[in-house]
Amino acid sequence: MSYIQGVRMLRHTVFRATLGLALALALAGCGQEAPPPKPKVEAPKPPEVVTVKIGSASPLTGPQAHIGTDIRNGVQLAIDDASAANIVIGGRPVKFELLAEDDEANPTKAATVAQKLVDAKVAAVVGHFNSGASIPASKIYSDAGIPQISPSSTNPKYTLQGFKTAFRIVAHDDQQGPTLGRYAAGTVKAKSVAIIDDSTAYGQGIADAFESTVKAAGVKVLAREHTSDKDTDFKAILTKIKGKKPDLIMFGGIDPQAGPMVRQMAQLGIKAKFMGGDGMQTPNFIKLGGDAAEGVMASIPGLPKEQMPGGKSFMDKYKAKFNAEVELYAPMGYDAVMVFIDAMKRAGSTDPAKFLPEVGKTRYQGVIGPIAFDDKGDLVNGPITIYVVKGGKWEPLETVSPGGAPAAAPTSETEK
Repeated sequence: MSYIQGVRMLRHTVFRATLGLALALALAGCGQEAPPPKPKVEAPKPPEVVTVKIGSASPLTGPQAHIGTDIRNGVQLAIDDASAANIVIGGRPVKFELLAEDDEANPTKAATVAQKLVDAKVAAVVGHFNSGASIPASKIYSDAGIPQISPSSTNPKYTLQGFKTAFRIVAHDDQQGPTLGRYAAGTVKAKSVAIIDDSTAYGQGIADAFESTVKAAGVKVLAREHTSDKDTDFKAILTKIKGKKPDLIMFGGIDPQAGPMVRQMAQLGIKAKFMGGDGMQTPNFIKLGGDAAEGVMASIPGLPKEQMPGGKSFMDKYKAKFNAEVELYAPMGYDAVMVFIDAMKRAGSTDPAKFLPEVGKTRYQGVIGPIAFDDKGDLVNGPITIYVVKGGKWEPLETVSPGGAPAAAPTSETEK
């Protein structure tokens, strides 16, 4: 091709391109529509946040309110921590909400509270504090298919009802009562005892278990008396017991009664040692008992708070949020929530019908230590600690396994 031919071809190409552009502009000027723009591809919307309601039921008013509030506070801490963790279950982000109800430590009110929580469509319930409240409430939760973990109810009847929704994360009274009994007979070396209970499911249950154990050990039971969880004047009962001169008095009940009881023992000149269960192993008992609380012994399901795997961190967090010390069962309330959430994660669902089976399969390391349940819903291998009031504070004496074997080395100066 010659140079002139190349120039001609280039001019022809430019002319055709210019003509095409002019034609397009003319058509546009004549009202011809331009091709529609391609539709925008919108980013997928984030999945909707699911709100999961967790119920808490305990006494928030009345003489046991300090213990019930302690449980509720533990539950609240767990709710706060879980919500801050941006948990995703079944591909959807989850927000947790607390519904706390006051059962007044009353069995009838507890049933009403249980129905209220069911109607509010809670996914799970932490509660109740008292065995007498947990037992009637558990039937309502069972009928609704809602899992319940009691952080504190120790009467064996609670899980012996056979409800697949009922669990507890403390040792029960058929473990705690015998532990107290063995300690009274073996370590304290009491030859005779008097027993008082507060006529509640908890108080009677732990007193019965204590009584059968000391009798089997050859200890004489000189008296078995009953009061109520509302009484504060025990002088008539104590005067009757004083004449029998027991080596030890065991009380099955809660601190609002135990505190005045030891004061009145001192006023009457009763020299017997005094012992009770977890319901009186509180700072409030020492406050109510005053100087008469010194030397009193009590058991509590679980390790000493300072020895719990997550104990120190939990107590610091609790103090920072509530400006108060842990009273008793707040760590158990916290762990109960976390057990539910762990079950939800494994099930991939927040539907109680779907995650309930996973609760029973729990293998969870909590604040209190390892948590697993047997086929009745009881805590597996829950330890029990015996305490004594020394210098105005509860000091651990001995921690044992449910079978009675030592579970931990002594830690207090009392034992050294």
